[in-house]
Parts: sequence; C-alpha cells; structure tokens
Amino acid sequence: MNRNLALNLVRVTEAAALLSARYLGRGDKVAADQAAVDGMRSMFDTLDIDGEVVIGEGEMDEAPMLYIGEQIGKAKQDSIKVDIAVDPLDGTTAVAKGLPNAISVVAIAPKGCLLHAPDMYMDKIAVGPKAAGTIDIQASVSDNIRAVAKALNKDVSDITITMLDRTRHDELIDKIRKTGARIKLFKDGDVAAAIATCFDDSGVDILMGIGGAPEGVIAAAALKCMGGEFQGKLVPGLYNSKEEEIQRCDKMGINDVNKILFMEDLAKGNEIFFAATGISDGDFLKGVVYYENNTAKTHSMVTRAETGTIRFVEAIHKLDKKPGYAK
Repeated sequence: MNRNLALNLVRVTEAAALLSARYLGRGDKVAADQAAVDGMRSMFDTLDIDGEVVIGEGEMDEAPMLYIGEQIGKAKQDSIKVDIAVDPLDGTTAVAKGLPNAISVVAIAPKGCLLHAPDMYMDKIAVGPKAAGTIDIQASVSDNIRAVAKALNKDVSDITITMLDRTRHDELIDKIRKTGARIKLFKDGDVAAAIATCFDDSGVDILMGIGGAPEGVIAAAALKCMGGEFQGKLVPGLYNSKEEEIQRCDKMGINDVNKILFMEDLAKGNEIFFAATGISDGDFLKGVVYYENNTAKTHSMVTRAETGTIRFVEAIHKLDKKPGYAK
C-alpha cells in the first residue's frame, strides 16, 4: 500500500479527536462518541481507498455510520481494497469523566488481513518489543511475569501489569499480587493500554485480562506495527448468551472459539497501517488542547508494519477553516 496513506490516516483520527474532545468531563459519553464517529466518517470520505469496515461501531442496524460492512472511501477503479478497523473513541467513559488515556484509533490492512471479530469478550495478553516472544496466554500468570521480567532485565517487583478495573479480574489481581509485581488499573480503553506496553516511559510492561474482542484486533494491529506481541482467546458467554456468541463467531468465519489467536490470526502480513490521536492526556499521547481564536493542538502517532517506523505528529488546527469544526 502507498505509504502516503499514513498521513491521511492521521487526519482521520485527528478529526475524531477534535470533535470528541469538546465533551471532555461533560458527563455525556454518548455525545462524545457520536462526535468522534461524525468526525472520523467525514474524513474517510476524502480518502482514495476502497474500504470495508470490519471492526466498527456495531452492525448496520445498531450504528448509522462506521458500521460493520460499510463501504468507506472515494473508491475508484484502481483504488486498493482494504479492511478498516476503527474505534473513533477508545475510552468513552474517560472522556465523559475527564479521565486520561482516551484516544481515537484506526487500523487499515489489505482485504482479508484483519480478523472480523464479533462484539464479545476476549482474554488478552500484550507486551512491547523487548518482551516479544516471551509470553504465552496458556501459561500461568507467574510464568508470564517472570519471563517478561527476564526479557526486560527487571526484578519481578518492578514489573507493572495493567488491566481493566473490573470485578471479573479479582482472581487475576490476587495471582499477580502473590508474585510481588505491581498493578495499574484503568477504567476504560484497553487499546491505549495495550499500546502503552511499547513505550518505556509509560511504565507499563504487560497488559492482561478480559476486554472487548474488536479492540483486541485493533491493538494487535498496532503492536504488530511497533514490534510488540499480542495474544488473545475469545470468551463467549460474558456479554450475551454463550450459544448466541458462538453462532455469531461462526457467522463471521471463526469456527473454533477456543483457538489461541496469535498476531497473524488477528492482523496478517506487513501491509498494516495504524494511527492514533490523543483525546485526553495519556501514557504516550497528549490530549487535544484548545487555544484562543478557535485553534487547537493535537498529538498523534502513525506507524506501519513494513518498516516499524513510529512517527509522532503535532498539529495546530485553524478550526474556522475546517467545515464542521468552527463554533
């Protein structure tokens, strides 16, 4: 794929962040999410791609835009056919409550290269580049922590594991505490938490626990671009009935819900692009800042699997010159 697509993807996540960030701390996660969707969808209309949303806001009857199966982009006869995975606002509660680590993300890969994951739960483990190749989702918690500690040349007591703050993780938390490792809980947005394992300054070494399966695909795409590692296993029956979720998996081409999903299962090949823009301040991206005269600053990152280059983009936006952004 054309590497110039990378900067266009940043424009997509910037658009979502600029509109969604206006709702920071206002207590309305629905409005914040819709604003992100509106901004992202409008910018996709400017891209020269023939895209299909495979990870999005839900089924067509659940979401008016960015729904699974929606055709995206200014498709021409010679436009590249791509799978698109989006989370216009990863961290809806974080924005509503004015909390950190809300981001807008998008991943793109050639047609058939991103797993079509249903809206259900997934057990996950993720690490950054220095610990890639050391984890095993089927191994014990203590074995994984010790393996990562060895790879990072750290004592187990200096390893930090992050996970969603949910009661379903009580047993996992107990197991981690018995090893002596540190725990960092977060309320919302596990794509950002998975990506944080790739940045030393985040202080996060491992992501563990159960979160959304669609977010798992996006996180896997991001970590593949950055040289990290992600493993997952679907957990049917936690969101809807087990039978219903197994049927949905089968409908989306996943015949074995017990299969361990590795990077190539989730995001195939090296022609993968990933972009993210901060909405609220986070572990690796700053949030949107609004200035006088209707201007705003965004902080974004973009990367692709072929080269592994990570670019950070700081942009000043003249919102009066952007249709739909002026107050």
